[in-house]
Amino acid sequence: MEPVLSVENLSVRIAGLHILQGVSFTVAPTGVTVLLGRNGVGKTTTLRAIVGLTPRNGEVRGTIRMGAQSLLARPTYRLVRGGLGYVPEDRCVFAGLTVAENLRLSERRGTAPAYDKVYALFPELDRRGRQRAGSLSGGQQQMLAIGRVLLNDNRLLLIDEPTKGLAPKVVTEVTEVLERVAESVPVLLVEQNLAVVRRLARDAVVLAAGQVAWTGDAQELLLETALTKSLLGVGTGDAHHPPTPARDASDSPAASGASGDRAAAGKDAN
Repeated sequence: MEPVLSVENLSVRIAGLHILQGVSFTVAPTGVTVLLGRNGVGKTTTLRAIVGLTPRNGEVRGTIRMGAQSLLARPTYRLVRGGLGYVPEDRCVFAGLTVAENLRLSERRGTAPAYDKVYALFPELDRRGRQRAGSLSGGQQQMLAIGRVLLNDNRLLLIDEPTKGLAPKVVTEVTEVLERVAESVPVLLVEQNLAVVRRLARDAVVLAAGQVAWTGDAQELLLETALTKSLLGVGTGDAHHPPTPARDASDSPAASGASGDRAAAGKDAN
């Protein structure tokens, strides 16, 4: 099968820093491809380059294609209208707007938004339609961020760190939704939780120092403890049962109001 996305010799410089250096990989037309690597190797930068959100002081070279269509030099709004969905790191909802208003802003002109689908996956969003997004818990904001892209039909979803900072119960809920979503649309996923990777991912791309260090079957990678340790700096012994983190501030009802209005941007380097 032809890949849904092809990235060839992608080079990204931001403020003089050479963050990506000749990155090449493909995304299969079905299932989840996970983009892995230590902090700061360029995972978020890769997603932002694909969706056209490189900062103005950045320089992007190489080839990015979705099917036969070149994505470089096309504005983000055209890519989104063409079926490229993006869920940024740290959720980035409009904190001052209600849940319903956040969803309404994501509707695409000329298409029928799939509210029934979104509410079936995230009933909480239906119940909290009149609540301001900035007063939601971190987990509820993540549901909203994912729900916005699922309102529309997509050819590919880019999802950046969807379980970051969430309580274990919410991690499970979000993972279950992504598993169902991936049955109908391919996903390029950035994720640090190896238990989530084990459950969702079929293919893996590992970045190191701005370059591709490894590609192949994600499950095979997780079985190679020494390889995973050298590439990611972590072992896989707890991949089936990740440690239970303390409840993060981002999963409390008053969280992320300060950063919630950064709705169109993620972080530039990761």
